[in-house]
Amino acid sequence: SQHCLADDLLRFLGSLDADAALILNGDVIDRWHTALPPAHQEVLDTLVRESHRRRVVWIRGNHDDTFTLENSGHIEFCRSFRMRSLIAAHGDYFDTRHPSYALFVRAFRWLHDTRIRLGAESVHVAFYAKRFPAFYRMLLDTVRTNAVEFAKENGCTAVTCGHTHYSEDAEIEGTRYINTGSWTET
Repeated sequence: SQHCLADDLLRFLGSLDADAALILNGDVIDRWHTALPPAHQEVLDTLVRESHRRRVVWIRGNHDDTFTLENSGHIEFCRSFRMRSLIAAHGDYFDTRHPSYALFVRAFRWLHDTRIRLGAESVHVAFYAKRFPAFYRMLLDTVRTNAVEFAKENGCTAVTCGHTHYSEDAEIEGTRYINTGSWTET
């Protein structure tokens, strides 16, 4: 995404302990059909290099579900990943909102695209979503509830996901829920 904090992400990758595994929780790349700026290409190249030194698991999200790297090194691609009592999935898997929400999303995208065509500065779509607290809260609650249920169904005591662009760490009915937020926002 043009909004990716690539320099921060590269610093983070450079600070990992040598024996740490790296689990990428989906939407690692957004508009993969367009050329990447050099800093963003460097992030992908770094991920491939890291896969030769450590375990790198790329959980697919709604933006990168069909993306393939020409040279992916030893990166493992999956829809969810379990490590001991923790299960990770991007979160789009848990996004099962009311059907009327789909109409809101289509209208929202049309308004966003129109705004950009009229010359407004491009901002991340999550910025707009957070301006509609009732709909945003519905997304957060739905993803959280379904993620916790997914963890329980899989015999896990913790679940982590992304998708909502909202960092969160909570204990719900004996299950730890962690949402990682996003590298497109501070």
